[in-house]
Amino acid sequence: MEEIVILAGLHLTSRSASKRSSIGAPSSVRESLEELASLAATAGARVAEAHIQSRPHADPATLVGSGKVDELKALIHLHDATTVIFDRELSPTQQRNLERLLEVKVLDRTQLILDIFARRARTREGQLQVELAQLNYLLPRLTGHGAAMSRLGGGIGTRGPGETKLETDRRRIHARIHAIEKDLDRVRTGRTTQRQQRQAVPLATIALVGYTNAGKSTLFNRLTGAGVLADAKMFATLDPTVRHITLPSRRRVLVSDTVGFIRNLPTTLVRAFRATLEEVVEAELLLHVVDASSPHASEHTSHVLATLREIGADTTPQILVLNKADQIPGTPDTDALARRILEDPEHQPAGAVAISARTGEGFDVLLRKIDQALALDPVSPCVFRIPIGDGAAVHLLHQSAKVTATKYSGESCEIEAEVPESIRRRLERYIFVKPVVKPVGVVKPVGRRAVKHAPRRKRTSE
Repeated sequence: MEEIVILAGLHLTSRSASKRSSIGAPSSVRESLEELASLAATAGARVAEAHIQSRPHADPATLVGSGKVDELKALIHLHDATTVIFDRELSPTQQRNLERLLEVKVLDRTQLILDIFARRARTREGQLQVELAQLNYLLPRLTGHGAAMSRLGGGIGTRGPGETKLETDRRRIHARIHAIEKDLDRVRTGRTTQRQQRQAVPLATIALVGYTNAGKSTLFNRLTGAGVLADAKMFATLDPTVRHITLPSRRRVLVSDTVGFIRNLPTTLVRAFRATLEEVVEAELLLHVVDASSPHASEHTSHVLATLREIGADTTPQILVLNKADQIPGTPDTDALARRILEDPEHQPAGAVAISARTGEGFDVLLRKIDQALALDPVSPCVFRIPIGDGAAVHLLHQSAKVTATKYSGESCEIEAEVPESIRRRLERYIFVKPVVKPVGVVKPVGRRAVKHAPRRKRTSE
């Protein structure tokens, strides 16, 4: 059954309050409310109306004040709405008061995003991360009803209110959070092992980042041929996917598609999805995908850069990918477009390229940019002496290096090859340095002159 919802936003008019808030100008409030409507539609709800309340400061009891609460109550009866969603995070007191006054379900932006994440999570890791974020959000919002929820014990010393249902719930939630964190630690250990195995192979890692619904999954599918869900709904991709591609230089690299960022991304989600976001932190190059056709592209880019700073990935080289160029009239000027989108003059990406992930326009330029931005794996000649029983090392050399000579002697195989640095490090224990044999009749320095010594003749007896 489709839920009918009413949206409520808050515009703080006082200068001090607007400075503390990430949503300041009325245009930003309207855009944030439009984004909230998209989130509600993604969650399967139908938005009946959306209202913005302007006031100097947030009301500590109801956020929007008693007058707006009465107005919302009239709208609920008019549209037969079942839910009111606020575009800000509500305190436990505010949510409890609003539910009591409005007599319907009251959600805030964080709860809505958590609900969407719970719907989108497919892997065990994603489900654990969402549950952890939900429990951390729920814990301070638990409410009880005093002695009415108490458990009475039997026997001496057990009479009285005892342990209340609220305390029991908190204890169970704490235990569940601890169990999930242990499970996620095991997941992170497994992910670290997988990452180390990938890093042992000479493949660089590229991560796609960007605002939600910027076209990252469409770009990922176009680059790799993967069948990742590409949907106009927000957070269509939640669990990370890794595939390899071949660059024009014939190098193979790994590309990772990650969750999209959004303004006011809940802190609980950033903490919970640390294991997933490690793919971004560990990448050698980021493709920052921007919807260049959006009038809010500059603001979206600022939010993404702020999130990258929060997770410690702001120093990783980036290529600014200006997606949906086919929706911009005329031929877009890439440099001018990049300057308009990047508000921070100190942030200089490794390059900018205008593309269309839908049509494939600009992909040749993008691949060349990636090739130029990634550091090359230097090649040097080496000689390896490998035991005949280690066929994997011999196979690795023939697969990833240029073998120039092979010689078998006894229990070992001597291979001369031009080897990339990453392969040389993996087979470093097998590197063989041939002993230098001094030829007969060498020149030895004596003082400032060099004297050539000829071989001595045997003296014969006369």
